[in-house]
Amino acid sequence: MIDIQEIRKDFPILSREVYGRPLVYLDNGATTQKPRCVIDAMTDEYLNVNANVHRGVHYLSQQATELHEAARETVRRFVNARSTAEIIFTRGTTESINLVASSFGQAFLHDGDEVILTQMEHHSNIVPWQLLQARTRIIIKVCPITDEGRLDLDALEALFSPRTRLLSCTFVSNVLGTVNPVADIIRVAHAHEVPVLLDAAQAAPHLPIDVQALDCDFLAFSGHKVYGPTGVGVLYGKETLLEQMPPYMGGGEMIGKVSFEHTTFNSLPYKFEAGTPDYVATTGLARALDYVSAIGFTAVMEHEKALTSYARERLSEIPGMRFFGPSDDSVVSFLVGEIHHLDLGTLLDRLGIAVRTGHHCAEPLMHRLGIEGTVRASFALYNTREEVDALVSAIDRVRQMF
Repeated sequence: MIDIQEIRKDFPILSREVYGRPLVYLDNGATTQKPRCVIDAMTDEYLNVNANVHRGVHYLSQQATELHEAARETVRRFVNARSTAEIIFTRGTTESINLVASSFGQAFLHDGDEVILTQMEHHSNIVPWQLLQARTRIIIKVCPITDEGRLDLDALEALFSPRTRLLSCTFVSNVLGTVNPVADIIRVAHAHEVPVLLDAAQAAPHLPIDVQALDCDFLAFSGHKVYGPTGVGVLYGKETLLEQMPPYMGGGEMIGKVSFEHTTFNSLPYKFEAGTPDYVATTGLARALDYVSAIGFTAVMEHEKALTSYARERLSEIPGMRFFGPSDDSVVSFLVGEIHHLDLGTLLDRLGIAVRTGHHCAEPLMHRLGIEGTVRASFALYNTREEVDALVSAIDRVRQMF
């Protein structure tokens, strides 16, 4: 069982005030706060180890390289990849998906080939495929969702054809809190010999991930959503596929030998890591993954599931409350009566409550729901029932103003 009060002591920002009120931070789906151990690890590296990795023979460079590659091993264990060659450091989920769209697209997708997405995708798993579509005239197919906010799996099955080359979908919806049955989806896709990319940005902080058990072909997540620093993320890819894909960017670490006549490329994973990596951020990411792993996902899931259930129960007491999605995960999206989501979020902020408002980078999903946006409360392992009570009290106060 999680000792929430002890955990909260690890996050200095949670003790601050905004507008003279205690901060209630419920925007974890956008970014999580960082424990002191992550901040301290990055500070220590800047103060004592800072040197470029992989290229120097001097002591600091060697030490920084060891930390950077140890972080890669930490990520490998976190997702249970077969090899560190399958772990590519990127700037986040967005860059990871763009990398696959560009490099996998160049290697395997041609005019008339098809990519399957879903109606609940984040823009970062829509726009890269549209950019590829503009270059290669691929066809994008979209799996619809049900009125309950779940994927229509029968409709998904019907989308596959002999020209389908990839299925790319979210593991957990950042808007609806839907945890998709990705293991089943992968089995269906593989039955059609179609590889699968999972957007795990919202899954990584809340659920254990085992890429070998899932048998996914690619998986992407961001450090800043799992208690780590911004500007660093991960792409897992099966080595057999990564070997066949061309580099995403050129220069720096991704080269083997360079001449004006011909260039050879580095081995995996460095073939996809051009330039100087954010080696301090990778250390911070590793500390964050170790932190949440030490608490244990069983305990995290139990706490967050109970908190989400409690939030829906308490929020349902508010007149005019409308929920969107099943809230399987630690996300509750809602509207209250005719109050505009932006107005509600702005006034909640003045009461010390940090939530997210708008379309949450999922405009096609909003169109499907027939709305412009929602208010989203998203929870993390350090949130409490008292914070849910504060949210409910603040919403009721705003509602009475209208």
